Amino acid sequence: MTLEERLKTDLTRAMKEKEEVKTSTLRMLISDIRYAQIEKRAPLTDEDIQAVISKSVKKHQDSIEMYSNGGRDDLAQREEAETEILKSYLPRQLTRSEIAQLVEEAIVQTGASSRKEMGKVMQALMPQVKGKADGKLVSSVVQEKLAE
Repeated sequence: MTLEERLKTDLTRAMKEKEEVKTSTLRMLISDIRYAQIEKRAPLTDEDIQAVISKSVKKHQDSIEMYSNGGRDDLAQREEAETEILKSYLPRQLTRSEIAQLVEEAIVQTGASSRKEMGKVMQALMPQVKGKADGKLVSSVVQEKLAE
């Protein structure tokens, strides 16, 4: 079963069980996927769909931050619930220690020794962590390791 089929099946189930938050979240996600398909002019692979989901998660996290800062905790909580639903369709995220291990391997592989060579390390590292870790977190770990 492809990821898109799984999303549609889960949407149907959520509608039958009257789960309002999950239904609206999956409808929005499926809509975003359709827009991406139109933009690409071809069917999306599971990796493409995961990229759409990751983009949506980032938008939701930005919204959570803005709502929390604006004192709208009710909206922030709804965004958090939607974010958790979206994250359930992404691969397991790497922990900071797992990322640190991969960063150390990439540093050895590229021979980087200073922050000036961070680009080389990131270039070697990103294909390994794509979809499994937040780019900001990876970048900060690389900076820490190169500063040592």
